[in-house]
Amino acid sequence: MKLIFSALCLILSALPVFAQETAPRGEDLWVCPIAETAMYSPNDIAFGGGLALGYGNGIAFGVRVLFAFDADNHGLVESLLFLRLYLTGKSVNFGPFVQFYGGPVVFTYQGLETADRGIGTISIGASAGWRFRLGNLWFIEPAVRFGYPHIAGGGISAGLRR
Repeated sequence: MKLIFSALCLILSALPVFAQETAPRGEDLWVCPIAETAMYSPNDIAFGGGLALGYGNGIAFGVRVLFAFDADNHGLVESLLFLRLYLTGKSVNFGPFVQFYGGPVVFTYQGLETADRGIGTISIGASAGWRFRLGNLWFIEPAVRFGYPHIAGGGISAGLRR
């Protein structure tokens, strides 16, 4: 019995248990509103907003939806899937990033009420940006993007992360 008790004490004393140790943080999950401009035609710039939802550290994936209008009230609804690569390492969720995206975009005329009669195509491209952390929960991200059918665009988002 003494031998079993001694062996149990030896095994339990080898386990590292510290109250000050923090548990490893899991994958990052975030949601953020987007404000963006995009050149969907050579003549006009569309201004709009939307929402993005993403998941992951180092390599992240997610979805984003954007609603935008130009000065003539021509609109677009863009639904994209994205893959993001943080350039500072495989376990981080801040700093510089590149993002590749693709998905459907529907062009409308005279506002969103004609979305069912809009013209659709595929939107594909890449963006580059920087995530600035604001404490443990909040962040802000400026970014620029290039692709098809839009020529170029830029925007800013701010959001909540877990």
